[in-house]
Amino acid sequence: MSADFNIKPVGASVAATYVEPASDAAKTAVPTQLPPDKAVTAPDASLQARFNPQAETDRLSRQVVIDRAAAEVVYRTVDNRTSLVVKQYPDEARLRARAYLRALEIARQDNALKKTDLSI
Repeated sequence: MSADFNIKPVGASVAATYVEPASDAAKTAVPTQLPPDKAVTAPDASLQARFNPQAETDRLSRQVVIDRAAAEVVYRTVDNRTSLVVKQYPDEARLRARAYLRALEIARQDNALKKTDLSI
């Protein structure tokens, strides 16, 4: 499989963090006393940055490759850190089968063009 042609995205998307203000009901609520094992605390604002789903998509890049052997356009999702293919459509088995069938078709056409009649 050849990877002669790549299309990569230009620029990176920016993840904007949005902190929701406390509701009016929460501001005017009466404080309660709960035992420590039943108390609930508000999550720290820094947790949003640690569990950011946008960070997962920043780690992945999408590529479009033309496989000349199979005459197919291949869509890939690649991990930028490890350069491994995470997802690919069509998959490798389908590309190999398509390349094999294409090679058989080309060989059949070449044999059809040959003159094999040996009559005088």
